[in-house]
Amino acid sequence: MATNTASGNADRCAGSADTDRGEIFDLLSNHRRRYAIHYCKREDRPVELGELAEHVAAWELDKDVEGVTSTERKRVYTSLQQTHLPTLEKANMIDFDERTIELTEEATELDVYLDVVPADSIPWGLYYLGLAVLGSIVMAGLWLEVVPTATITELGWATLVFISFAVSTIVHVVQSRRMRLGEMEQPP
Repeated sequence: MATNTASGNADRCAGSADTDRGEIFDLLSNHRRRYAIHYCKREDRPVELGELAEHVAAWELDKDVEGVTSTERKRVYTSLQQTHLPTLEKANMIDFDERTIELTEEATELDVYLDVVPADSIPWGLYYLGLAVLGSIVMAGLWLEVVPTATITELGWATLVFISFAVSTIVHVVQSRRMRLGEMEQPP
């Protein structure tokens, strides 16, 4: 029985490459855990539990840190200390010593699982699908000779399709980097 537990712990500590995707999604499904990771990434240093609790409470309540009451802070502090930080530590995402929280190397891998899409935007996968359909229509039109080539040559049309993908990719990369946990003031 002890070997199974030791084996399970060894597997869990082997890194996020071996961590079950369901477990990672479960970790990230809770906003307090995401906020904790966001704050630690943003600070890029070990943080005190009280400091983390103040910021998480402020984000949850949409207040300034100075506006958080001691009751609100204590509620978040207790929840982080008793539930969320031990959960993140078990998954090897943080090192937690009851007062100080520090991200592990495994936590840096979490961005792969977060494709944050702003509320006023469409998912990038759907956008690229639409762009591919539009490009296919243009290319099919060129093959069927229904797209005019007098003002824009076939190479010009192909270049336009390529440029639309290139510009879209650059915008996607910039927006994705900006929306990562720890990159913005407020958590996404």
